Formats: sequence, structure tokens, C-alpha cells
Amino acid sequence: MEGIDFRNPEFYVNRELSWLDFNYRILSEARDKHIPLMERLKFLSITASNLDEFFMVRVASLKDMVNAGYDKADIAGMKPKEQLAAINTKTHQLVAQQYITYNRSLLPLLRKEKLRLIGRHEDLSEKQAGYLDRYFMDRIYPVLTPMAVDSSRPFPLIRNKSLNLAALLLKKEKNELEFATVQVPSVLPRIITVPEDEKGETTIILLEEIIERNIQKLFSNYEVICCHPYRIMRNADLTIDEDEAEDLLKEIEKQLKKRQWGEAIRLEIEDNMDKRLLKILKKELNMKEEDIYHINGPLDLTFLMKVYGLPGYEHLKTLSYTPQPVKEINMEEDIFTSIRREDILLYHPYQTFDPVVAFVRQAAKDKDVLAIKQTLYRVSGNSPIIASLAEAAENGKQVSVLVELKARFDEENNIIWAKKLEKAGCHVIYGLVGLKTHSKITLVVRKEEEGIRRYVHLGTGNYNDATAKLYTDMGLLTCNPLIGEDATAVFNMLSGYSEPKSWNKLSLAPLWLRDKFISLIDREIQNAKEGKNAYIIAKMNSLCDLEIIAKLYEASYEGVKIELIVRGICCLKTGLPKLSEHISVRSIVGNFLEHARIFCFANGGREEIYMGSADWMPRNLDRRVEILFPIEDENLKKKVRHVLEVQLADTAKAHILQSDGSYEKVGRRGKVMLNSQEQFCKEAIEEGKNINKEIPSRVFQPME
Repeated sequence: MEGIDFRNPEFYVNRELSWLDFNYRILSEARDKHIPLMERLKFLSITASNLDEFFMVRVASLKDMVNAGYDKADIAGMKPKEQLAAINTKTHQLVAQQYITYNRSLLPLLRKEKLRLIGRHEDLSEKQAGYLDRYFMDRIYPVLTPMAVDSSRPFPLIRNKSLNLAALLLKKEKNELEFATVQVPSVLPRIITVPEDEKGETTIILLEEIIERNIQKLFSNYEVICCHPYRIMRNADLTIDEDEAEDLLKEIEKQLKKRQWGEAIRLEIEDNMDKRLLKILKKELNMKEEDIYHINGPLDLTFLMKVYGLPGYEHLKTLSYTPQPVKEINMEEDIFTSIRREDILLYHPYQTFDPVVAFVRQAAKDKDVLAIKQTLYRVSGNSPIIASLAEAAENGKQVSVLVELKARFDEENNIIWAKKLEKAGCHVIYGLVGLKTHSKITLVVRKEEEGIRRYVHLGTGNYNDATAKLYTDMGLLTCNPLIGEDATAVFNMLSGYSEPKSWNKLSLAPLWLRDKFISLIDREIQNAKEGKNAYIIAKMNSLCDLEIIAKLYEASYEGVKIELIVRGICCLKTGLPKLSEHISVRSIVGNFLEHARIFCFANGGREEIYMGSADWMPRNLDRRVEILFPIEDENLKKKVRHVLEVQLADTAKAHILQSDGSYEKVGRRGKVMLNSQEQFCKEAIEEGKNINKEIPSRVFQPME
């Protein structure tokens, strides 16, 4: 290995550009003719939503670096200014592809299915126009607030992500142009159904088109010269000085209000916008030309999720799947009996999330339960787990909950839950200074005949019953006394300052997890040198940690076979001579969002499998509280190994990272098509037949 610098920037991909590649993979699902039409709409909507968050956080952060004069290069050797330039180029190309997909592919197909989306109000029939004009006066006009800009009225603050209409006005008695803007109200539905012209055809139009059609009614003393929609994206990355904040909850509440008014970083406009109007927006919002996106179609494609939800088009969607019961859990008996019998592996959404909810709910009611301790990162809007924790405190149990207030874009929701839990009598911890608590752990302490027993749930995903139907995650229910001892130590660390001298089974970030992963990879390297069987299979959301990737390169160089399943960002390059010849990377983009983290090491024939909440990213390993836990029961190890093997055999949804940095689908020619997500659905249904006789008659069909 002499002379090889495994950290050479040439061996790495920029994190942000890799993320854009991931969004391209989602866009490829919207362009895939083998996917039901409504699902394609959904994927296109997701690309738009993803892009919004990317700009509000990642692009905003890079702009902050440039403004602060920060000039340090990333792992790929790119400085912030270079990253922004590359991002701009690639994002403009991505947006162009989004609208080509929308205009040329999806709209004509929708029309064939008797669903017509009117893009311009000029295309309305006389009957439809009359109906919508009345609709405007009755339901829209009373909500609107037109805002003129002149010497006495400055340019208004335009809210982040809000859709607006800009107009140029001519005062009837004066010969000078004035600017005005109207926010398209988010409190009203954006898609409106209009009377059909053709029998059996559903026609919809967007709210902004109705407002634009009737814009003259808002400015009766003016002549409206032109009117066009626009939308801005602002810096929404919260800056919180936790050391100076006396009350973290109040500080985050204060910062949330600022999110709507951060620096404007992206402007979307209709592509035929009047140049005079654009000049005003550009000046007032202080926008550079490269940050302006000329859109050939409706702004903000996230509205397509509403189109997806229209009734009557189920035949254009993937058949809905009902999460199946867990064979090892008898819901007729208390869940603690099931856990005492054996460790239980959960795989959501193929299996129901109900056991996790039942675990907390039964603990809240059980007279023998003394304490419940849990970490919460993202929870649902009407969380049954929160309700059970509150009930447990009201029942006199010791309830300690760490609510992570810094969970991005869930801060407001988590503040509400934290206050509710406190009112119920729970001991609430608002995260740790300088760290996000991202671990997923619940500890139930129960008094039994043999003495105190600790029951633990460890997971790869959030305690969120809503996303558990959409995200693939795994969890472990156990009463292993060594894990229980570690779980107690975890919560003592989170609530106080005690730190155990050693751990039995769990590994925690930011203290020991990085070293744990490095030592596991080093062991494979040593085994490869000694001629033993050496391999690594790792599944995660993102891979961008310099030290880990350098160590993977070293392992590959020594002959360790490495198979990576990375859904999103991957800063590692495959196909580098000697460096990554033994590394393969695949990304699976399907109907469910791949979210589980699984790590498998050959260990010279005594294979070890771990799961946890952390990706191989600096933030997870250095700046978050994360937990890695082993799967030691041989039957459970076989189940987890099976998950990895099926995903490595996926030929329908897997995108393979090529040596040139591009991703290519495995392909259909000459191959038996295996969709790993559909396979897991079938397996769960088959297993569920022995538990639940009422099996859905409509199940997934194999792909041709």
C-alpha cells in the first residue's frame, strides 16, 4: 500500500452532487413506463419536495460559507463556490427534466385516462370560465390580500415556499407602471375541479390560474398590464447558540419564526414572465441570474401529490399493502410474555408497527411496570405513543422522555409534544447541548416474581406510526439482561452525566461508534491478509464519511469483498483500479423509502450482524447520539441476512453505481425480474396467513 493516499480528493464524489444524483434516480421512477401512472406523479412530486429541502438547508449552508469567506475544500476537493456553481448547473438540468417529464409524458397520459389538467386559464370553455369566475368571487376573493408597492408601501416580505402572483399595473390617470403582489393562499385547496366538458372526463385547474384570470378585480383602479406566478426559497437552516441559550425550547421557538424570512436563495418564475416584472423581483429579492429558474409549467410540483389523492384512479396506482401481523407476538396475551419467550425481530412496513405501539401502551397500563424511558426524534401528528407516555405518567409511573427539539422541520411538532408530556408529569429532556439525539430506544422496567426485568426496543427508524407504513425499518424487542443494563446506562447518560466504564452489547456515537466500525473493517482487512474469508455487506441511507470510505478503499485493496446498499448520498467511487475493484454500490428506489441500517461482517466465518440508527456520515458518527446493536440470535441473523440477500438480488428497483459516477438500473433484458420490496410483501403475507385468516384478496403480482 506504499504511496497510496486513500484520502486523495480524486477518489471521492462531492456530497451535494451525489444527492442530486439520488434525486435523478427518483425522477427516473417518474419516467419509468412500467410504473402505474399515478405512482409516476407521486415520484415527480417527491423530487420537487426533496429539491425544496435541499435548497433550504444544503444550498443555504454553502451560501453562508461563501458569505463568511469560508474557503475550505470538501472531501472531493471542491470549495464552497465551486460546489454552488456545479449544483446550479446540475439543478437547472434536473428541473428541465422534471418539466419535460410533466409536460410531454404525464399530462398526455392523464388526458388519455380522462383526467384533464388545464394549464392556462385561457383554455377554459365558456361554461367553465363562468363557473370559475363565480367560484372566485364566492370562495377565493374574500381571502386574498393584494399588496401594491409604491413610495409609501415598501416591497413586502414574501414568505418562504409561498406561491405568489406578481403584476404590473398602470394607474388609469397616470402613465407610470406600478408593481403589486398577491399571495396564493395556502389555506385554500390548490387543485379545483371544474364542470366537465366531455362526458366522463374530470377537469382540474390550479388555484393560481383562477386568481390570475380574475386579477383585474383586485385592482379596479388600475389596468393590469401583465401577471405571472413566482415562488421563492429561503435559507431555513436554524442557527442556535446552545451554550448561550438559557432555555433551548424558547430559543428554538424564536428561531422558527425567522425561518420564513431567511435570505432568498432561489427564485422560480413562469418562463414567459415579463422582463420588467422579473427585473423588479430580481432587484427586490437580491437574486443572482443563476439562482433564477424559468419554469415551463406550474410552479411547485408538490401539488401532484394532491392529484395522486383524487378518488377514482385506484387502477392507476400500485395496489395498497396492509402491514402483516408478527408471528412471534400473540396480541391476545401481554407483549412482555412474548418477549420473554424469545427476542423478536420486526420489519416495517411489511410487518405492522402495532407491536411497538402496544409495547408502550401496555407498559403504561401494566401495574407491574415501574418506569418507561424513551427517545423521540420524529413522531406523527396524532401519536398513540405520546398518548401512552402521558397516560403512564398520570398512572404514577416514572416516565423519562428525550424529545429532540432540533429534528429539522419537525421542531414545531416536537415542541408541542414536549409541552404536552411535561403537563402530564413526564420528565422531559430537550436533547443534549451540541448533539442531536437520533437513537431509537425504549426501556421498560418491570417488577416480576424473579425481580426487576428490563424490556428494550431498539430500532433503525423513528417512533412514528405514520411513516412506519412508508419507510422500511427494522427493530428488536428483547429482555436480554445485558442489553437492558446498557439501555439503563444510555438513559443515565442522557439525563445526567454518568458514563459507564464499559458496555455489554451496545455501541454509542459520538463516543465509541466510529472506532467500533473502524475496528470491524480492520478485522476484515486482517482476515483477508491471512487468506480467510473476508467480506462486508452494509445497508444505509448515506455514505459520506472520509475516514470510513478511506478504510473501505483499504479493505478492497487487500481483497475484502464489499457490497453496499446505499439509498441516497454516496461519496465513494467504484471501479477505481486496485482501490475499489472489490466494491459494488446499489441504490434501491421503490414504493417504500429504504431506511434501515444493517451492517454485516464475515469475521472469518463467524458472521456478525449489527443494526442501528446511524449512517456512515460525519454528523451521525461525531455529532449525534446514535446506537448500534448486535443481532445475536441465529434465527434472527438468518432473517436479516435474507433481507440483504434479496436486496442484493433486486433486478427491478436497483440502480448500480458505475465507474464513471452514473447510476444504471440492472435492466430487464434476459433477467427474471425481482422487486425486493414486492418480495418482502409476499413473504409477510404468506407468513401472516397462519395468523390472520382475513388475507387481502388483492396482493402484489409478479412483474413480467
